[in-house]
Amino acid sequence: MPTPPLSDPVARAASTSTGHAPRDGFADLVPELSVSNIEASLSFWRDLLGFAIAYDRPDARFAYLIRGRLQVMLCELNGRWETAEMQRPFGRGINFQMVVDHIDPILNALDGAKWPLYEPPNEAWYRVGELEVGQREFLVQDPDGYLVRLVQRLGTRAPAQSPAR
Repeated sequence: MPTPPLSDPVARAASTSTGHAPRDGFADLVPELSVSNIEASLSFWRDLLGFAIAYDRPDARFAYLIRGRLQVMLCELNGRWETAEMQRPFGRGINFQMVVDHIDPILNALDGAKWPLYEPPNEAWYRVGELEVGQREFLVQDPDGYLVRLVQRLGTRAPAQSPAR
């Protein structure tokens, strides 16, 4: 049975850490996801999505993850940040779009682990001003139900047809 996370905020923040800050610095917006089991979440984010642990605080059940320019924090539920009862799926109403160079290696890892996709890969073109921006994308849920949209950029093009005015 895992040791429960430290509950005192000062002790959590000052607990022993391994690793280092991201080499390219901290992103200006980094979501911190409350998770029910840090090991299960790390297996998903690290082993299937390809994130690495930049640094962690094991006694606090916290990890700061990076994948290229993507950054996300995982923290096991500890009663401090929950504004209401946590019920699965966590993160209702939000999906985290994450741009990667290629989605196929991630799809292969998920398939090898028999991890279900929320939405299969598809090509989507979104109108942005006078152009369309394309991406190959799919959606998957992490162990707690957070919805992650992984995207491979396809470039831009002229719109297929002009919108009605």
